[in-house]
Amino acid sequence: MVHSFIEDLSTPDKFVVTLELVPGREFSGAATDTIKKISKDAYDDGRITAVSITDNPGGNPALSPDALGREILDYGLDVIVHFTCRDTNRVGMESRALQLARLGMKNVLALTGDYSGNGYRGRGTPVFDFDSVVLTAMLNDLNQRLVERGVSPIFFTGCAVSPFKYTEAESWMQYRKLQRKFEAGASFVITQLGYDIDKYQELLLFNQKNAINKPVLASLYLLGKGPAKAMFNKRVPGVYVSDKLLRQIESEYEVKGRGAKMAIERTARLGAALKGIGYKGIHIGGIHKSFDTVAAILDRMKELEHNWQDCLEEFREQPAGRYYLYPAANGNTTVKAEDDTSSGMGESALYLFMRTAHDLFFDKSASFAPMYRKISGTLDANNASWMLKSFLEDPFKKLVLSCQECGDCGIQHVGFICPESGCPKHSRNGACGGSRDGFCEVNTEKKCVWVRAYQRMKRYNETDQLAAEFVPPRLWELKGTSSWINFHLDRDHQKEEKAA
Repeated sequence: MVHSFIEDLSTPDKFVVTLELVPGREFSGAATDTIKKISKDAYDDGRITAVSITDNPGGNPALSPDALGREILDYGLDVIVHFTCRDTNRVGMESRALQLARLGMKNVLALTGDYSGNGYRGRGTPVFDFDSVVLTAMLNDLNQRLVERGVSPIFFTGCAVSPFKYTEAESWMQYRKLQRKFEAGASFVITQLGYDIDKYQELLLFNQKNAINKPVLASLYLLGKGPAKAMFNKRVPGVYVSDKLLRQIESEYEVKGRGAKMAIERTARLGAALKGIGYKGIHIGGIHKSFDTVAAILDRMKELEHNWQDCLEEFREQPAGRYYLYPAANGNTTVKAEDDTSSGMGESALYLFMRTAHDLFFDKSASFAPMYRKISGTLDANNASWMLKSFLEDPFKKLVLSCQECGDCGIQHVGFICPESGCPKHSRNGACGGSRDGFCEVNTEKKCVWVRAYQRMKRYNETDQLAAEFVPPRLWELKGTSSWINFHLDRDHQKEEKAA
């Protein structure tokens, strides 16, 4: 009998357990055999609904989850395929989606993805033609095309969220982007990894308060000393391990055999607590050798489930100065910390100037909009648009925005900060999950552009405009042309946005 992830998620009283597997840089051999053995044992155990298979984790090359997933599906165990936007453009992503449909793998976790790692002779080019919101919309559109042809939808698409953000701006952006993912067609969500029960609770409360009725799986990890140190040192984007927890784990490993036992116990206790507070299921990672460890975790969870409240306090740190959206939830007495919005007079003045200029010159409902359109049409018809671009648009935008001449400007979506020059992943639909303490996952010395945008706009009570609606992907055919003329002649993505 084939397990069904969709059916289990749809069964009201079913607590779903999934298992994350990480292929290596080989197509066969001991590591691949181990993954297949774990999958077979998971099927035989009967408590695992599906395994998920990562897509070039950390941006480094690995065996495709599509190939390995098809083999595991043949065992009778359902598969969730990770699908990232890092390595392929939109043509390749649609082609891969068709391949997955052909292979019969319908469960997809749509992710923007970590930044590029090292491949053959160096770092790979990061593509990021889409972000996770657009990828979700593309998969949903493929489903709609099938329905129109009288065929049942193929893809059951999920998304990720990282509630373990401890500044107001990062928390706000994570939840705002989560809303966009659900609107784009996501049907379930898997959290990133953390050990703060109040942040896990925060996500459930946010969904409840915003009438989001989607199943949520919480990530767990068999956390040994090595992975804990790597996560603490920010080597795994979106994951949060505190200094307190790292010290505790390191002390456990000072006693022979205790560290491994406590990793199983900690995972089981967090799993029991998460089941108790209302999560639909858990997503277990960090299993690389044997399914026996998973079985031990699930057995221990079973023993703990009637006393799950006793497990809560050990996962409640409440450090000073950290932001919680609902600080009073479940007895959390942490005061809600506010972000410093004093981003400097220069940045504030620039935002006001750019916003005013946008309202005057790039609002199609403005009184002078017909005149701007006529001027743009005349310049375009006479092949003279290069004059506007070369002598006015480029000098201004390169000085103020470090403009990359994409021809399809997206600054109005990011608080008048350029998403092409400012964000390594070029995201126009909200922040990725990789920032830490407000700083970029890739350029760690710089603030995330979405944090900057939030702080700019909060000063003027305008944050509701930030990531408020789906933004279509950049139109690459406009590269090197005048974004001003493209806007007024309805060539850029904003025309599509209004028609969507």
